[in-house]
Amino acid sequence: MNAPPQVVVGVLADEGLPEQVIASIADDLPGIFTTRVSGQTRWQVDHEVDQLPLDEDGDIPMRTLSERHRQDQGWDVLVLVTDLPRRAGTKPVVAGVDVEHGVAMISLPALGAVLVRRRVRALLVRVVRQLVSRRLGLDGDQHRQGTMARLREALAPTQRMSGEHQSAATHLALVGLRGRLRLLAGMVRDNRPWQLVPHLAGATAAAAGTAAYGVITSSFWKLADALSPLRLAGITVVTVVIMAVWLMVYNHLWDRPSVGVERRKAVLYNVSTAATLAIGVACMYAILYVVALLAAAVVIDSGYFAQTLGHPVGMGSYLNLVWLCSSVGIVAGALGSSLEDEETVRKATYSRRERERQERNQHRVDDGVKVR
Repeated sequence: MNAPPQVVVGVLADEGLPEQVIASIADDLPGIFTTRVSGQTRWQVDHEVDQLPLDEDGDIPMRTLSERHRQDQGWDVLVLVTDLPRRAGTKPVVAGVDVEHGVAMISLPALGAVLVRRRVRALLVRVVRQLVSRRLGLDGDQHRQGTMARLREALAPTQRMSGEHQSAATHLALVGLRGRLRLLAGMVRDNRPWQLVPHLAGATAAAAGTAAYGVITSSFWKLADALSPLRLAGITVVTVVIMAVWLMVYNHLWDRPSVGVERRKAVLYNVSTAATLAIGVACMYAILYVVALLAAAVVIDSGYFAQTLGHPVGMGSYLNLVWLCSSVGIVAGALGSSLEDEETVRKATYSRRERERQERNQHRVDDGVKVR
């Protein structure tokens, strides 16, 4: 009896979120491929982590990476998983497949902010099936239709399109407003805005100091007591926007490219950067609010608080006071952010990370290692 054929699938993932996602599902992939691609095949899945390079055009050199890694590692097919958004013309790309060279690419931002692991598994089934169908003689229209139905359910709205780019024969692209919103949500998630807070030590210190001053100042007590919750909410929104805009302007995060194609890409990058900063500032605000509320509860005696305001006080009075103090503190935090290292904030933007990869690739070219 002949042994079933073996297919070795190599997965090369970017550092960060792609690395985490692939590491969490790698052990399940052989069984998934057996069930959904071919049950007559022995599957082996190897995964490695590396920062995928960009060529001089800003594209991932799929063919070059395939030739290099498949030969060195003994992989039959290669799947690249990146945290950078990719495009086919003007449409955001979820995946690209080059059957001739045995390589595919998955772009995580196009998968959105939720159910990422489920969508990656569904995409891996599709691209691996495309890559090995000729070798394994897979036909099974019914099987393929079932796979496609599951994929559409997980990834909609998408469309298959022929690729004009030299590195991929076909693309799976997002379509419509819903698709673009999914891409934006995925980009913001990959920027990990909550991680901005520890890196904004100067801003946090300035915000906390100002909020603390407000907590112990009677004029703040009276002003907070006079403001309605609606006005306090409006002040919160304005202060968060002010700090987000300040961070973007001061750190030169707003891209203004002159080329038409680059302008369209810059719009998406600018919106994702603005959303990332706004969420990061909102996280800082929430932390500041909790800390200031604890401080107010410890420091301010309720009797003295009521005597100063001229009426009985309850939890609502404390909440309103801390609400105002936190908002004023965030404005002071914008000024404190001027003391931060600009590189720390800039690394939260896609345009910056893409330029760094291209610069590293240029260094390789200058050293005589050409990335095609």
